[in-house]
Amino acid sequence: MNFNDSKFMEISSVHRIMVAGIGQGVGKTIVSAILANLFGGDYWKPVQFRDKEASDRANMKKWIETGNHSNYPPIHLLKTPLYFQHVTHLENTLIRLNTVVPQKTNRSLIIESINGMCLPLTMKILSFDLFKSWNCEWVIVSKHYSGSISHTLLIIEALKQRQIPIRGVIFNGRPRPDKETAILGISQVPFLGRLLPESHINQQVFEEYAKQWKPCFSDLLLN
Repeated sequence: MNFNDSKFMEISSVHRIMVAGIGQGVGKTIVSAILANLFGGDYWKPVQFRDKEASDRANMKKWIETGNHSNYPPIHLLKTPLYFQHVTHLENTLIRLNTVVPQKTNRSLIIESINGMCLPLTMKILSFDLFKSWNCEWVIVSKHYSGSISHTLLIIEALKQRQIPIRGVIFNGRPRPDKETAILGISQVPFLGRLLPESHINQQVFEEYAKQWKPCFSDLLLN
């Protein structure tokens, strides 16, 4: 199915959506693929770890139709899976705020953030600092594990302190009403949708989730 089909969604104006997770392996890339299909948008992860074959960008190439979406390469590809500031020192990579800027596109841009929103990219720059001026609406991906309530609330609070617009939270995993009620009640941010465990990731799965999540993004799709 072509997600730009008018029967599925209205053509949206250009938006930037930042997909941020509360930690590593919480499902940011899958959420990004669903949103890229929902908005008919492009995908970009500006800084990422690991080699090209194992990268999030490589996974995205398998998941979105390249004819309808651009899949931009990262500005920095760091091959050593260690703490960022140490990695950039090892690999002689200098990350400056003015050298990593959003890709220019006439479509909505889905940006996948770095693992961990308070990672030090240098001794003076946190990952928050890299992204906060990009005029994005932020989607927080939360996955249930011991400590996930605290991690989710701390990230939301840090975003609020920096006056960064939060679209809401997507939970990855089977419902946990106790945890989710606490997160949503204390943070007062909207619930956008849920990503359940899937045995296979394919276009049909993206279509189903895009339909489920569409009402929570309807104002952006119509503007």
